[in-house]
Amino acid sequence: MKAMQWKHPIHFLAYGFGSGLMPVMPGTFGTLVGIGFLYVLSSLDPLSYAAVVLVGGLLGIFICEKTAKNLGKKDPKSIVWDEIIGFLVAMYLIPHKWYWVLAGFVIFRIFDIWKPYPIKAIEKNLGVGLGIMADDIVAGLYTLSILHGVRWGFDIL
Repeated sequence: MKAMQWKHPIHFLAYGFGSGLMPVMPGTFGTLVGIGFLYVLSSLDPLSYAAVVLVGGLLGIFICEKTAKNLGKKDPKSIVWDEIIGFLVAMYLIPHKWYWVLAGFVIFRIFDIWKPYPIKAIEKNLGVGLGIMADDIVAGLYTLSILHGVRWGFDIL
C-alpha cells in the first residue's frame, strides 16, 4: 500500500479508518466500524442523527469518488465508508440493544453482499462516488424496513 493512501485524510475516511484494508471481508469490518459510530451517535436526538448521517452520505460521495479514482477502480473493496453510512441508515430509530444491533448488522451485510434489485442496478448505473454510496444506502433502507417491520409487528420497544 502506498504511504499516500494513509496520509491523505480523504483516503483514511474512505478506508473506514483502515478497516477497509483488511485482507478478507473488508465490508464486514467497515460495518463493524459503523457499529462504533452508532454508539457514538446514540445520544443524539433523531433529527440530529439523521442530519449527521445525511452529511456523512453526501461527503461520502466525494471521498469515495476521489479515492476510487486515485486507485483507478470503479468500486474498490477497500472503500468502506459506504458500509458505515449504510449501516447507520439501517439503524435509524432502532434501539441500540445488542440484539437489534446484531440483527441490523446481519441483515445489512446480507443485503450488501446479495444486492437484490435495485441495489445491483444502482451500483452499476450511477457515477463512481454516487454509485458506491447509493447501493449501501438502499441496502440500509431495506434493512431499516425489515427491522421496523419486526418492531411494529411484535410491538417491541
